[in-house]
Amino acid sequence: MDVLDVAARARENEAFRREVVTGKHCQVVLMTIPAGGEIGEEVHDHVDQTLLFLEGRGEAILDSHTAPVQPNTLVVVKAGTRHNFVNTGEGPLRLVTIYAPPEHEPGTVHMTKEDAEAAERR
Repeated sequence: MDVLDVAARARENEAFRREVVTGKHCQVVLMTIPAGGEIGEEVHDHVDQTLLFLEGRGEAILDSHTAPVQPNTLVVVKAGTRHNFVNTGEGPLRLVTIYAPPEHEPGTVHMTKEDAEAAERR
């Protein structure tokens, strides 16, 4: 059984991406985007992604439409949607994201966006 205080774990997370729970049909990942940083524009063709923002300020960009994000903002990115999330605040932008189905290998930790990009090129 996986029971965790995901908000507390997310607020403590310093990694760009940290997988915390993977099931057969979904996965929970913590993300921390540094000030001035971004996730990077991407499209998941076969994965829905739900993001809950817990700390910081930023922008959600979905298919060229921009909306602000802040603590307690929930964004649902349906499969096939071009998207990016940009930190526009002065501190880290912390969030919990759920992929359905799972997107990353269990145990994945990428300390920086550059680490994540290097892993994805392999």
